[in-house]
Amino acid sequence: MSRLKQISEAVRDAGSLGVAELAALTGASEMTIRRDLEVLAAQGVLERYRGGARSLLLRGSEPPFALRSDENTDAKRRIAAVVAGLIADGESVVLDSGTTCLEVARLLHDRRVTVMPLSLHSVNALSSSSSVTLLVPGGRPRPGELALTGPLALASLQALRFDTAVIGCCGLSAEHGLTAFDLEDASVKRTAIASARRVIAAVDASKLTRTALAHVAPASSLDAVVTDAVVTDAAGDDGLTAAGVAVVTA
Repeated sequence: MSRLKQISEAVRDAGSLGVAELAALTGASEMTIRRDLEVLAAQGVLERYRGGARSLLLRGSEPPFALRSDENTDAKRRIAAVVAGLIADGESVVLDSGTTCLEVARLLHDRRVTVMPLSLHSVNALSSSSSVTLLVPGGRPRPGELALTGPLALASLQALRFDTAVIGCCGLSAEHGLTAFDLEDASVKRTAIASARRVIAAVDASKLTRTALAHVAPASSLDAVVTDAVVTDAAGDDGLTAAGVAVVTA
């Protein structure tokens, strides 16, 4: 776990913490902690006050994209490489929002595929490609996340049929299925799943067995889950396999 995430979670759990407390928790100097707090304040994670910080994140809320993008990067890139390898040239792909799906977008940049990304981050990653047929959906981008949501995003998905949907999530378990923190995001994910012949979930270690607020779909709606070895070794994949899901280790 990075120091920024450790600080973010500690302040969120406590409500507020002092610089000295955070320095003792992380083993960093107070000067370093003050710099970290400035970074997290700029990302909207917390609010500074003299001698400490208070959290702006509610329990069960999703950390900002900028903070998540620096977490588990090696695992996300391994997962993205496997997902990209499962997509054949000529396929049409709907690509979900989120940091792991952004890594998939980067790997599809030089491929001959048709892609509809559901976030402006991935649209930007693919916009310079001369080989990708890029379809840009409508919708309202969520601040920071830049995931496209709302009626226009849903209408864009409902108008098309894709070979493959690559779906990210905030939580996945055999019992509760795919879940998301945001209700509108859950609706977009659900519609993307319904629009595709094959559904691949790209899930890093931090998401497996976690359950977020909004239900997206049962695990049985997935054809495959691509995850990293830490997850499958620690949590096992028997429940997903029993639901008919192929679990692929990156």
